[in-house]
Amino acid sequence: MTPRAGTMRLACMFSSILLFGAAGLLLFISLQDSAELTPQRVPGVKFDIRLHQPGDDLPPGGSQDGVFKAPTERVTRDLSSRAPKGLNLLVPDQPQAPLNMGARLRPRQRRRRLLIKKMPAAIPANSSAGSSVRPAPRALDGRWVSLHQRQRERKRVMGEACAKYRASSSRRAVTPRHVSRIFVEDRHRVLYCEVPKAGCSNWKRVLMVLAGLASSTADIQHNTVHYGSALKRLDTFDRQGILHRLSTYTKMLFVREPFERLVSAFRDKFEHPNSYYHPVFGKAILARYRANASREALRTGSGVRFPEFVQYLLDVHRPVGMDIHWDHVSRLCSPCLIDYDFVGKFESMEDDANFFLSLIHAPRNLTFPRFKDRHSQEARTTARITHQYFAQLSAPQRQRAYDFYYMDYLMFNYSKPFADLY
Repeated sequence: MTPRAGTMRLACMFSSILLFGAAGLLLFISLQDSAELTPQRVPGVKFDIRLHQPGDDLPPGGSQDGVFKAPTERVTRDLSSRAPKGLNLLVPDQPQAPLNMGARLRPRQRRRRLLIKKMPAAIPANSSAGSSVRPAPRALDGRWVSLHQRQRERKRVMGEACAKYRASSSRRAVTPRHVSRIFVEDRHRVLYCEVPKAGCSNWKRVLMVLAGLASSTADIQHNTVHYGSALKRLDTFDRQGILHRLSTYTKMLFVREPFERLVSAFRDKFEHPNSYYHPVFGKAILARYRANASREALRTGSGVRFPEFVQYLLDVHRPVGMDIHWDHVSRLCSPCLIDYDFVGKFESMEDDANFFLSLIHAPRNLTFPRFKDRHSQEARTTARITHQYFAQLSAPQRQRAYDFYYMDYLMFNYSKPFADLY
C-alpha cells in the first residue's frame, strides 16, 4: 500500500468516528430535553406543582361593566395539588382536559391549570369538634383524603344537575350581574360567592382577616361586614379583571339545606324589629295575604306569620320582589355558568371551612368563627325548628315550596325534608 493510500484511509476512519460521535451527542441532547419537559406522571403520587403566589400578575382593576363570553371549556383545578407541603394525597391519576380560554395563554399559565378529577361515591358530611388552631393536615392524611373525595363528589353531583337541566348555561355570556354576589380576596386569590343565611357574615370576616384588614374575626362588627366597602365585589372590576380572576383564583361557595335556610331568613327578618324588611316586605305581605289586617299591622308591617310569608314566596305575582336571603343559590351564584372549585355546606361548616383554609395556605391560627352573628341568645335554626315551621303549612304548600327550591335540592344533593314530598 502506497503512503498516499494509507493517509486517505486514516482520514476516512477519522471522519467516520467524528460523524458517529456527533450523531450520538445529538441523540443524547434530544433525549435529555424531552425528559426535562415531560412531567413524570406516576399513578398514586401527587405531582408537585408550585402554586401561584398571592399578588402575582394582578391585572388592572376598573369599574367598566361589559358582557363577555365565559370560557368554552370549564376551568377546573385539582384540589390535591393545593395540599400543604409535606402532605401526599394518594389519588388516582386522570387524563387532563384541554383548556380553552378564548385566547392563547402563556406557557407558565398553562402549566398552572390543574384539573379536578371525577368523583367516587359520596361521603356523609358530619361536623367535628374544632380548636383555636387548625389541625395540621400532615397528622390527618386519612381525613384530608376523605374531605378531598367529598369535594369531588359534590362537584360531580352539581355538574350532572347542570348538564341535565341547565345544558345551555355553559354557552351563555357571563355578565357583571352573574358575579355581583362574588367577593374578591386578592392576597390569597380567593373568590367567595355570598349565600345569605349560610355563614356568609363570618366568611366575609375571614376574608377581611386574610386581606390584612383586621387581625381577628372577633374584632369585626356586623355593620362593618355588611355595610362597609372593605371587600371588593367581582363586578366592580373591568372585563379583563373579571376574566383573569374567574380563571385563576380559587372559587368557592357555601350552601345550606333550602328549607332550613328559608326558616332562618324568616326568623331573622320578620320575628325581630327590622327597619327595612318590615316596612318594605311586611306591609306588602300583610296587605295582600291577611284578611282584615289591623291598621297597626298595615302601618308597621310587623307580625308577618310564616304561612303568609310562604304565600308571598310562591306567588308568581308577588306584591314585592325577591330578596337575596331567600332567593335560589342557582340564581345567586350561577354554579352552572361559573365552575366553582370548592363547594362547602353549612351542615359541615367546621370541617369544610378548615379544609378550605388549609388549601389556600391561610395562617394556622385563623379558624372559622363559631359565634352567631345576630340574635346571639336565640337558638340557631335547626332541622327540628324547620319542621315546626313547615308543620304550619298544608301538604300542597310544602310540595310547592319544595318545587320552588328543587334545583337547589338536586344540585347540592339534599334529601327531601318530608316523606310526603315527591
